[in-house]
Amino acid sequence: MFEIVILTLDSTVRLSTPLLLACLAGLYSERSGVVDIGLEGKMLGAAFGAGAVAYMTGNAWIGLLAGMAVSIGLALIHGFASITNRGNQIVSGVAINFLAAGLTALLGQTWFRQGGRTPSLPEGGRFRDIILPYAEELRDVPVIGGLYSELLSGHNILVYAAFLAVPLTWWVLFRTRFGLRLRAVGENPAAVDTAGISVTWLRYRAVIACGALCGVAGAYLSIAQSSGFIKDMTAGKGFIALAALIFAKWKPANAMFACLLFGFLDAVAIRMQGQKLPGIGEIPVQFFQALPYILTVILLAGFIGKAIPPKAAGIPYLKERS
Repeated sequence: MFEIVILTLDSTVRLSTPLLLACLAGLYSERSGVVDIGLEGKMLGAAFGAGAVAYMTGNAWIGLLAGMAVSIGLALIHGFASITNRGNQIVSGVAINFLAAGLTALLGQTWFRQGGRTPSLPEGGRFRDIILPYAEELRDVPVIGGLYSELLSGHNILVYAAFLAVPLTWWVLFRTRFGLRLRAVGENPAAVDTAGISVTWLRYRAVIACGALCGVAGAYLSIAQSSGFIKDMTAGKGFIALAALIFAKWKPANAMFACLLFGFLDAVAIRMQGQKLPGIGEIPVQFFQALPYILTVILLAGFIGKAIPPKAAGIPYLKERS
């Protein structure tokens, strides 16, 4: 029983990693006042870019950089539409999602002729798991051995980076001048502008940070968790990350726990598929697949209290003329 719990928690960590990275990405963007519905599209574009380049070069690090570059490029398109041209941020984000979904399928089929997916990655094309010191020696130690060797050890570098990004994001937002200004521009951009600070440049930097983190999230899917890109492989994770961000009330630590909760539901769903429950029988696979989305609706419908976003979120800033 304890082994099953450990394995489920291990899966939880792996499955929550892309959600956490995307959630932190949205945190930077929305704290600056730019609503980003396009997390899904940036993750998908990054997953394809990372998978394609990692396959062609045989180098996971180059694939990661390519995924980040694709995601930042899509983020800049969103920034140009919603910050520079003061367009509707929701419409721009939805357009990014459609653009990424169409382009990845088209380019994947054109380049690789495998139904929109990339070939399996060569040796060196994906990130391997890291075994922490003494993990094998401690494996048979009751309780502690299982926690250390299975739960803490045996993850790839992007998993560790995702969880280290949580305290780093907290420090950036709440202990640096950049973070103070970023939070201020999301609440009252006119006051920031009056102080002689560029609202546009601050928001662009937040959007670029969002793109970089979404790039890592997408790359994780194709060159760390999997061995190549699969058409529509994000499967709504960007939207779940956005829901987790609202559930977390735009706070980094809360975002981590929210993503772990959704990751845990995914892990339970995978483990329970095909299992028969006493008095109930076998539950359809579709129920477990829908469970994270059902919980999202329930939580956001009234179990988290009133989630108040930054006051300027979604509102284009129009500089007042003197």
